[in-house]
Amino acid sequence: MSEHSTEPESTASRSLGAFSRPSNDRLTGIEIAAIGFSVLWLAVSLGFFLVTPADERSGFGGLGLLSTLMTVFLPVGLIWAVAVLARSNRALRDESQRLHATVDGLRQAYVTQAQKGQSNRDNDLSKRLDDIAASTLRTESMLAALTTQAAQPVADTVASPAPPPPREDQGALELAPPAEAAAPPLAAESFVRALNFPENAEDKAGFDAMRLALRNRQAAQLIQASQDVLTLLSQEGIYMDDLRPDMARPDVWRQFAHGTRGREVADMGGVHDRTALGLTAGRMKQDPIFRDAAHHFLRLFDRMFAEFEAEAGDADISALSDTRTARAFMLLGRVAGTFD
Repeated sequence: MSEHSTEPESTASRSLGAFSRPSNDRLTGIEIAAIGFSVLWLAVSLGFFLVTPADERSGFGGLGLLSTLMTVFLPVGLIWAVAVLARSNRALRDESQRLHATVDGLRQAYVTQAQKGQSNRDNDLSKRLDDIAASTLRTESMLAALTTQAAQPVADTVASPAPPPPREDQGALELAPPAEAAAPPLAAESFVRALNFPENAEDKAGFDAMRLALRNRQAAQLIQASQDVLTLLSQEGIYMDDLRPDMARPDVWRQFAHGTRGREVADMGGVHDRTALGLTAGRMKQDPIFRDAAHHFLRLFDRMFAEFEAEAGDADISALSDTRTARAFMLLGRVAGTFD
């Protein structure tokens, strides 16, 4: 048994020991007084019987004898009945005091244990917050590194020496396409994988998808905006992995991409976690930075999905709707009234 559990028991034992039940073997003042009154009454009755003339005593008869006995012993019984009631009352009062002392001891032990438990919970909470901050910092560092790697080809192109001027007899050449046009098209699978972000530092496939997506300007903007809102939501203790939204059908998502709003696309707001919705709504009202980041993210996601839906199949839309970025869109969209 742990140290915390034995402490309340020891405190309660000390409290019970301090107010232990008195022994019932000894006479109390109530019994002594009852004995005294009984002896006194019997002495008075005996004296009265002795001073009564013999001829009067002989005239009592059976009924007179019964009356005499009742007169003698009935008061004695009443005296002892009062004594028993008084002793019971005193015992109940002592028991009440012992119970009060026990409750006080248990309350003090509970307060002491609660204070120690609160201290341990505070330490655990501080450790968890430190872990969250460290994880967020690692994620931001990895995304920054990926962004740097994605921008490196453009920097190399800018830093490369300019080609020599064409000779007069050389025909005109077309300008080289920009770096974005030269980049290979982004596959739907890689784009969906990038929107879900890497699972951990060992998720090589996730980082490869992020690297490919960051070479696309629109995808990179959406990923950066998604990272911003996910970081801000994590400050409120809201994590997309903890949400279990009701998934809308792909045809509902397609209607949303075609501009449909209102009840017909209300299924997209499948997040029903009241805590997450309440915290997000409060942050939207109180924090203008969070509100601007959320609306910027919603606009980018809306524009991106309208382009993605034109070439995506139902399986791709279903996979995208289950990403962390899509869950953030569902949560923020419902708070912002996008699906109303």
